[in-house]
Amino acid sequence: MKLFAKSLVALSLVATAGIASAALTIVSNIGGAPTGVNKWNLDEGTSFGDVSVSFVPAAQFVTGAVGGQYAAPVLSGNNGMGFGAGGTDQADGADTTRYITSGSNTSALGAGATFTFANDQLYFGLLWGSVDNYNTLTFYNNDVVVGTITGSDVMANPNGNQGAGGTTYVNINSTLAFDKVVATSTSFAFELDNIAFSENRIPEPASLALVGLGLLGMGAARRRRAAR
Repeated sequence: MKLFAKSLVALSLVATAGIASAALTIVSNIGGAPTGVNKWNLDEGTSFGDVSVSFVPAAQFVTGAVGGQYAAPVLSGNNGMGFGAGGTDQADGADTTRYITSGSNTSALGAGATFTFANDQLYFGLLWGSVDNYNTLTFYNNDVVVGTITGSDVMANPNGNQGAGGTTYVNINSTLAFDKVVATSTSFAFELDNIAFSENRIPEPASLALVGLGLLGMGAARRRRAAR
């Protein structure tokens, strides 16, 4: 799978309760989530393998759109790869399947969608729709915050664009293990679908490039030696 660095952010976060904060690295890639990770399209149930999801209203599962509250993420660039039925690919276009909205207003404060893992994880991915700067992902280990990412860390101008340009697949590596991720928003809405997770970090594009350069250098050295 072809990888590229859409945004690379090392976040220095305030330590909490004596536990060091994680450096969270955001890595986007063509095709969405990489191979070799667990993928859940959220279409059925409230759990999948080692992860379950719970809600504080008005966060909920939804389909379609409701004006002023939520709109379906828009898939593009093949970022629905592996999230269709039976591991097939989802077609580009507006998300027609079930997804999560997590947001609130003055009549529904404290809304949130919480993903809880049976085992510690080091990678989390999600299809993040109509990204806004007030959307927040908070990572926990044993109920202690180890890292936070907002819409501003994902896009240069997170203005709630409900088209293809406002949705992106976000892959997140963490230097510290986490067992819970909470999606919150101080206003309507934070739309998300197609989550992925792994107990291992995924390779970063820069790391892969360095490996490639190293292999090229080794090959050149061998050729020079052979020519002598």
